Amino acid sequence: MGSMFRSEEVVLVQLFLPTAAAYACVSQLGELGLVEFRDLNASVSAFQRRFVVDVRRCEELEKTFAFLQEEVRRAGLTLPLPEAGLPAPLPRDLLRIQEETDRLAQELRDVRGNQQALRAQLHQLQLHSAVLGQGHGPPLAASHTDGPLERSPLLQSPGGPHQDLRVNFVAGAVEPHKAAALERLLWRACRGFLIASFREVEPLEDPVTGEPATWMTFLISYWGEQIGQKIRKITDCFHCHVFPFVEQEEARRAALQQLQQQSQELQEVLGETERFLSQVLGRVQRLLPPWQVQIRKMKAVYLALNQCSVSTTHKCLIAEAWCATRDLPTLHQALQGSSSEAGVSAVVHRIPCRDMPPTLIRTNRFTASFQGIVDAYGVGRYQEVNPAPYTIITFPFLFAVMFGDVGHGLLMFLFALAMVLAENRPAVKTAQNEIWRTFFGGRYLLLLMGLFSVYTGFIYNECFSCATAVFPSGWSVAAMANQSGWSDAFLAQQPLLSLDPNVTGVFLGPYPFGIDPVWSLAVNHLSFLNSFKMKMSVILGVTHMTFGVVLGVFNHMHFGQWHRLLLETLPELVFLLGLFGYLVFLVAYKWLRVTAASAASAPSILIHFINMFLFSSSPTNRPLFSGQEMVQPTLVVLALAMVPVLLLGTPLFLHREHRRCHSRRRQQPDEDTAGLLDLPDASLASQGSDEEKAGCPGDREEAEFVLSEVFMHQAIHTIEFCLGCISNTASYLRLWALSLAHAQLSQVLWAMVMRAGLSLGGEMGVAAVVLVPVFAAFAVMTVAILLVMEGLSAFLHALRLHWVEFQNKFYSGTGYKLSPFTFAVEDE
Repeated sequence: MGSMFRSEEVVLVQLFLPTAAAYACVSQLGELGLVEFRDLNASVSAFQRRFVVDVRRCEELEKTFAFLQEEVRRAGLTLPLPEAGLPAPLPRDLLRIQEETDRLAQELRDVRGNQQALRAQLHQLQLHSAVLGQGHGPPLAASHTDGPLERSPLLQSPGGPHQDLRVNFVAGAVEPHKAAALERLLWRACRGFLIASFREVEPLEDPVTGEPATWMTFLISYWGEQIGQKIRKITDCFHCHVFPFVEQEEARRAALQQLQQQSQELQEVLGETERFLSQVLGRVQRLLPPWQVQIRKMKAVYLALNQCSVSTTHKCLIAEAWCATRDLPTLHQALQGSSSEAGVSAVVHRIPCRDMPPTLIRTNRFTASFQGIVDAYGVGRYQEVNPAPYTIITFPFLFAVMFGDVGHGLLMFLFALAMVLAENRPAVKTAQNEIWRTFFGGRYLLLLMGLFSVYTGFIYNECFSCATAVFPSGWSVAAMANQSGWSDAFLAQQPLLSLDPNVTGVFLGPYPFGIDPVWSLAVNHLSFLNSFKMKMSVILGVTHMTFGVVLGVFNHMHFGQWHRLLLETLPELVFLLGLFGYLVFLVAYKWLRVTAASAASAPSILIHFINMFLFSSSPTNRPLFSGQEMVQPTLVVLALAMVPVLLLGTPLFLHREHRRCHSRRRQQPDEDTAGLLDLPDASLASQGSDEEKAGCPGDREEAEFVLSEVFMHQAIHTIEFCLGCISNTASYLRLWALSLAHAQLSQVLWAMVMRAGLSLGGEMGVAAVVLVPVFAAFAVMTVAILLVMEGLSAFLHALRLHWVEFQNKFYSGTGYKLSPFTFAVEDE
């Protein structure tokens, strides 16, 4: 089988890499993404490995790159996308990149520091100019109501005791939110022996953030040195900018002109600095993206080399890696080409291994989303059947059974089709919105979900929950009126009329495709759909579970576990089909044999199924076919008899095989096992389950066989399968429940939005005006509620039903993926 239906064959290879060419070989393997390295130095600390110094140098460079990237972002610029396919740099290029990076980082630090210093200096000059400009007008006296001090004069009379004191000034700027507190504290601390004037200036650019900020300038006049010391201490506590202030008007104007001239000169210098900064940032924008990719690749190469062991002669590195068998020729050619310059070629050869190989399933853009659904349950074991190809059909179909509507499915299909057609556009591929990336990753899944929803919508005959008459109806009212004697008086007295299919000409034949649209007019429309969808859900559920059990046959045949076909698969099929397969048979038999004439007296399938487990019969519920009273108890007894076979068959068989192998080894003590090298493929030694390893005759492992553990494992599987057949059959009824909920919710939207809006518009005589918002509201609610909420609910239920299938033993989900060493992530 192909790799899509079963994981590829993976083998363990040993690589002998010459020391001079080891870096080039691993770099080439990273570009190809062929192998997954095994850590041969698991017991060695990360700080004691061979290439730890090179890894640290790469990490230091990444820190410098982060600083440069932050500077670019701070300047409001963006880094361009790096070129695709950049190779990992040679080890000798690391020093050059490091020197250039350090030089750029140092230039940025120096230029940024000079820019900050110039901005701070310019800010101080602008504040000083604002303070000096404040002195042109008379100072405003502070007004406070503080008891008796309000009535005391601020200045003594000219002939008072303080006539020899000189008036001094303190001028500066303070932040607006501190101005009121500063003014209040100055007044109380100096007892009113001052005059303070506060004014707000125009917003100035903050030297740190670059945002405009408002400042309050103040001018304080006081008497006495002690008061001056208090004022200076208070302004220092409030982190005020204090500037020298001269009393003479002429001197203030001269100082103001000098400050303005210095500001202009400083702005010119600052402009040159910013131009040089933009040049440095331009170089960073050009050089940083490729350097980031290259250093990440170099670090990945050294981390891979740290997983290799050194030969005793220190002339080569020894590595072990998992590789797909089909990639071995490519691996050999890559190593030969990479090591040709060293003079000694690298060597690769397969080695035996008892560990279970990783699972490798190659996907493309179409199958990736379906494989992700399978991997959400668990990665399959090596060489196990892969259910992803079957999920491509079953998952969208089960979703469509719950979401069947032509209109809603068409909207989903068109949305997915738009993403598929635009998948190669760079703007679409590089979008960082998480919700968009989720939808874009599952675009092909959404495409099939919408397409299958259109198909099931035609079967349900629903388009936005309204029936469509694509073909003529198979029911005729004219024949009923002609042969039943419907008179005008009879029609006037009967609000509801019934169509009898037993009357000739009333039922002309089945509708060509899907449900007849006449059912949308029937009073028992909901009852009919309930019966149809409930039985359909049971049939689909039993078919799906049976398919899961049958897939296990391919696993047993591939692994050579033929006893499981008789001891597990056959009892499981008998149990499942003997009980629930019989229920499907009853549904199909009643559909085919019961006619419209005998529909009134048709027996109940549910009563028959209940009586089947009670080993009884109901006199009012006649049998569907002759011999049913004997068939039903026989099937129940046969199904119950399969439970001991499931429980004890495999453990007893493995125990017998283990004893036989043990006795044969005791009889031939001198004959050693041939070893793993004699096996056709040594990597298959651990494909079976844990209990299978102990009892398989071809297994060479000396594993201890514990019957109690094997029995406990089989008991869990038996209980899970038997109870799961019952609960999982009921779980498939969610197909019916979600489909019914989707249809009823759509009808509610029709009744509450469309019909109510149109009737309101008709009453008001403005139907044309009301029509547009009514349709808009209906469209918004359809997309928001039905397509998103109902679609997500149906998606989760379809996912749950597929896990039901996986639990039928054919898919263990206990494996692990092959994670090849690749640079694909670094290139993105």
